[in-house]
Amino acid sequence: MNRKIKVLVVDDTAFMRKAVTQILSSDPDVEVADSAKDGYDAVQKVKALKPDVITLDIDMPVMDGLRAVRHLMIEAPVPIVVLSSLINDGFVIFEALRLGVMDFIPKPAGLISQDAKVIRQMVDRVKLACCMRIQNVRRVRLPRTWGITERVEKLYSYRPLDYIVAIGTTLNGPNTMIRLLSKLSPTIPAAVIVVQEISQKIISSFVKRFNDAVPWRVEEAKDGVNIEQGTCYLASNELSLSIQTDSKGHPCLSYKAGLPNPLNLLFMSAAAVFRQNTIGILLSGIGDDGAEGFAAIKEKMGLTIVKDIRACVFPNLTDNAIREGVVDMILDEPKMSETLESVMR
Repeated sequence: MNRKIKVLVVDDTAFMRKAVTQILSSDPDVEVADSAKDGYDAVQKVKALKPDVITLDIDMPVMDGLRAVRHLMIEAPVPIVVLSSLINDGFVIFEALRLGVMDFIPKPAGLISQDAKVIRQMVDRVKLACCMRIQNVRRVRLPRTWGITERVEKLYSYRPLDYIVAIGTTLNGPNTMIRLLSKLSPTIPAAVIVVQEISQKIISSFVKRFNDAVPWRVEEAKDGVNIEQGTCYLASNELSLSIQTDSKGHPCLSYKAGLPNPLNLLFMSAAAVFRQNTIGILLSGIGDDGAEGFAAIKEKMGLTIVKDIRACVFPNLTDNAIREGVVDMILDEPKMSETLESVMR
């Protein structure tokens, strides 16, 4: 951008409004245009100021953050970075990401201005948020919730694990994942492994709520866990997830300390174990990770799919893979579930 990024800071405490303002203003490319004390105040100021990005607290009086997101995405769409201390509230985390916020960052305790990692993350998220294709942000509509008993009775019976669906995404990826798994049948002979950009501090709470919202069994990825058909394993890209085999030759997860290019690692390891029965998918995201892993899948005669860049909130991941010549199929989001099912039937 040829001008400073204009930000609206929304929080119900004066201390946090001041602290966040000081952090963001320390970057020469960012300007805090104003602050708001609750969701209602934020909606009015967004309409008047037209900021490039807003940082948004959730637990506020008058109008909370989730209600504000619902109003803003309809009346005045704007990239939203959530800063919240509600890291154990799976409903709040899931709803914010379902509604299309760019990211959910755990609000730090104590002297926020002294935490260099938090400062860098907040500034980076705000600077990336202004690059979002906000017109491509869509809330996910979920017609029902799934009880455990109902899922077991109607969906689950023994099915072989023939395929692996390995999905890589970074920012704004959780929104697309919720939509995809809400439409994809868990009766296909596959498991789904997802590496996405989400804080390790909130993933457990997010997974618990996610599990109730889709027909798949959704679990947080754990080191050493055997991979089961009909299950989706979610991992944060803050660590590195790969697929290995145990002493009996059964496919299992290996979840270790973070390494560079976690999407390449996921795809390469999937191809090494499942070979031609590997399906790799890249969704919205920043960066160039994943293309090398796609090449490994193609070498084993597996299938590589990307979301159409015209529909991506961030097109970098998919665009890079396309330019590298390692993509078999480019699909609109609505066609992904039916394509996956047709490949494996």
